Amino acid sequence: MKKKFTQKKMLKYSFILSCFLLAHSEVVAQNIPDAPDKSMEIYGHVQLDAGYNFGQSDPNWFDVMRPTKLPGYKNEYGTNGNFFMSVRQTRFGVKTYTPTALGELKTWFEFEMFGTGVDAGQTTFRLRHAYGELGKFGAGQTWSPFMDIDVFPNTLEYWGPNGMVFFRNVQFRYMPIQGDTRLTFALERPGASADQGVYASRVELQGVKSHFPVPDLSAEYRLGRKWGYVELAGILRYIGWKDVVDTSKFDLNGHAIGWGLNLSTNIKLGTSNTFRGQAVYGQGIQNYMNDAPVDVAIKTDPGNVNQPIKGVALPVLGLVGFLDHDWNEKWTTAIGFSYMNISNSNGQAANSYKSGQYGIVNLLCKPVPQMVAGIELQYGRRENYNDGWSYNAVKLQASFKYKFGHVFNRNPEAPKTF
Repeated sequence: MKKKFTQKKMLKYSFILSCFLLAHSEVVAQNIPDAPDKSMEIYGHVQLDAGYNFGQSDPNWFDVMRPTKLPGYKNEYGTNGNFFMSVRQTRFGVKTYTPTALGELKTWFEFEMFGTGVDAGQTTFRLRHAYGELGKFGAGQTWSPFMDIDVFPNTLEYWGPNGMVFFRNVQFRYMPIQGDTRLTFALERPGASADQGVYASRVELQGVKSHFPVPDLSAEYRLGRKWGYVELAGILRYIGWKDVVDTSKFDLNGHAIGWGLNLSTNIKLGTSNTFRGQAVYGQGIQNYMNDAPVDVAIKTDPGNVNQPIKGVALPVLGLVGFLDHDWNEKWTTAIGFSYMNISNSNGQAANSYKSGQYGIVNLLCKPVPQMVAGIELQYGRRENYNDGWSYNAVKLQASFKYKFGHVFNRNPEAPKTF
């Protein structure tokens, strides 16, 4: 509880400080040292989401479309038909660019109001990026190299395609090639989740704890061209567990090797269309996916006297295909589909999550560059492991986004991008 309170205070005071700097822009600009390329950008947006859920979903995720949070059995989350409103997509960030003898130093601090984890369902401060970069090296929390943020379509719905790799992680990275064509390697914070399935209540499993002796290793290579790009990313991870109580007559220690390959692209189809696609496959990489359950689950092995059950990394397939279309300078549409499938183990419960579908079509308007408004039809589907249950959900959402920002720059003819 103390840790949670301290983090919230830190974010609160950072927000107040940033607002103070923005309100005193002239003072800030005057105190930037005399370096022609040094700059600071303050940016963000205020957003209202409102809509109607024709079905039902986990109330902690009332304003997003997540197939894993759809009912796993009849009326799990009450009755169908609920109206919702939210400002949780509201965001604030600060970026800085400072020339040094070793190259340009870049920093990125950003948070939003969308609560997750212990704050799921709440409107609260949530850290997104806390990252620094100097030359070819970077450290902090930001996008994993295993993911491709450019696959994310131009939609109103916050969570995004369920079959997409999407994870901001704490990491140290090395970038020998930078630019439109790039190569990145990273050591990332490890972590995983486990499903003990139908054996979850067994006393023998209560002492089994996770063990991560080494970081995850990820890499990406992007080939940039005038028509767009193609990117291949990969990840390798060690997921271990140990019986720290050791009161069982069985050997419950073990480990699994998680791995994944992610192929993604953006293709410009003329001047008004962009195709965004991704295909990912691997084992034990569910916590890197945008909307997936556990990385490891129980598999039975009745013929093994010493180890009748063991943990296995679950295979996962994710697919994303979206088209962003510009009708003109003010009107745009995004339409597409995403799919994710888990190969369940035989030790999982019958109502465990197996596969999900996600589809969206929208119409957005940008009356001025600082504002976006639109309406969006959202579809989600959940299928269970082997109890025959499936559930289809439909939502209608309208959103209003108001952007703000200012760049303090000694050289306004040299704009910066992170």
